[in-house]
Amino acid sequence: MKHILKIDAEKKMPKYLQIAQAITHAISVGKLKKGDPIHSINELSNEFLLSRDTVQKAYNLLRKKGVIIAVKGKGFYINRTDISTPYRILLLFNKISNYKKQVYNAFVQTMGEKAVVDLKIHHFNIKRLEDLILDAENEYDYYVLMPHFYDDEEEVYAILKKIPGEQLIILDKDLPYTYSKYAGVYQDFKNDIYSALEMAKPLLNKYKKITLVFPKIIPYPKEILTGFKTYCLNAKFPFEIIPEIDLNTPINSEGAYIVIEENDLVNLIKSCQNLGYSIGTDIGIISYNETPLKEILLNGITVISTDHQKMGETAARLILENRKEKIKNPFVFIQRNSL
Repeated sequence: MKHILKIDAEKKMPKYLQIAQAITHAISVGKLKKGDPIHSINELSNEFLLSRDTVQKAYNLLRKKGVIIAVKGKGFYINRTDISTPYRILLLFNKISNYKKQVYNAFVQTMGEKAVVDLKIHHFNIKRLEDLILDAENEYDYYVLMPHFYDDEEEVYAILKKIPGEQLIILDKDLPYTYSKYAGVYQDFKNDIYSALEMAKPLLNKYKKITLVFPKIIPYPKEILTGFKTYCLNAKFPFEIIPEIDLNTPINSEGAYIVIEENDLVNLIKSCQNLGYSIGTDIGIISYNETPLKEILLNGITVISTDHQKMGETAARLILENRKEKIKNPFVFIQRNSL
């Protein structure tokens, strides 16, 4: 069974699970068929220098599932081939937020029982990303990653090359480098905001200026800035870019605001209420990223957003259907009463 079974002492996965997974994988790819004999406990123990207890535990697990049977006086045989081994998948997100949870939930629901999914957060930290990938090396069938890094991008690409391209799914952002074997579901941040503002133009025309609140502390794609500036310049629309809104930030009437962070949205609404401004008349608000709360807050907050549920579903489909594609995720402008 040496061509079928490989035991890696460096893996964190227990050896008995490595044995069980190797045998079920060999069945799934046709290397072992119903009725085929496999090593006895003593043979496998001696060949791979494993304890009998380890092999016994693996075989007990396979017998419990009906994958193998023991025939008295003869040994162990493959009993079932109608089995499916769940994919082992590692999700590496940049942060946790309401909309990232939407991606996660849709991904897990679409994979269903066909996957065991672990979630870890790299917090935009390149060293943490590298440690997570090295720690998980050879532990997973797929690595699904949100690569939101804005410094030392070449270093990030070098780290990602440690993952075989056929096992890598990139989410949320397309990567402009030559390592192109990976599949992915991405946003086109520059053109998405441009197109959304073009759709909003009839409503924006009643305001004198557009202010984009683009955070400095929390990283966001710089392509959003580029798309915003390009739209305003082409539309000859006065604009401003500020890093945050607090309760002391001057709020200009007859202005429209595009906010990304929800703290800025809350502070903007509070300031408008304190100043007696009517939202949707005196002040226009567009919020990034749809959430259920924005549908009902102030009778509806206008939103520009990618479809986070669709992103999670599509990523799962790429794995389930073994597709090596890069797919642009849908982006929408949802008109509500705040604009």
